Amino acid sequence: MGTKRLECGIGERRRGVSRAVACLAVLCAVALLAGCGSDSGGTSEESEKAVDVELSNSLLSGELTLLQAYELGLGVLRGADRALLLRLRGQGQAHVDGLTKVLRGLGAETEGEAEESEKELPKGREEAIVLVYEAENAALDEALAAAPKLETYAPRALATGLATSHAQHLVLLRQALGAPPAALVPAPFESGEEPPPGEGR
Repeated sequence: MGTKRLECGIGERRRGVSRAVACLAVLCAVALLAGCGSDSGGTSEESEKAVDVELSNSLLSGELTLLQAYELGLGVLRGADRALLLRLRGQGQAHVDGLTKVLRGLGAETEGEAEESEKELPKGREEAIVLVYEAENAALDEALAAAPKLETYAPRALATGLATSHAQHLVLLRQALGAPPAALVPAPFESGEEPPPGEGR
């Protein structure tokens, strides 16, 4: 009888140890999975940040290239046309400042640079405005392409704001190019591919 009780006691202790080992194994597995999830989250966050930095610097390059076009256009324009371009260029500079702030918020350097251009000083008023119009179109196209790819709120919101601003600028530039009122209305979905007035619009 005593022997049976001893065996039962040993058996219960063994089962208790087994359960404890099993529980410990489960806890370790959970801890490992949690650790993996944490590392993965960190990696994912870093990856998202890298995407946003790259796209934001690309947008910065586009805005700096646009400012370059404004400088060329301002070289030949006078009066109301010059006043308009000065106002739009000021907004373009605000875009650059906004992108710089976003990049700093991401803890990144501003690496965007204006594209090298071989374009010469426009020969006249219309050529100057068309030059700026085409640069605005390019900037709009880039902002529209970047917005859905950006991972975090601030860069995405800024890219959306850039697209809206460029679309508004295009309306004003169409007006400056003599487009009739009906032609000033933006397309249902501005794409950055609308030609200047008189060139297939």
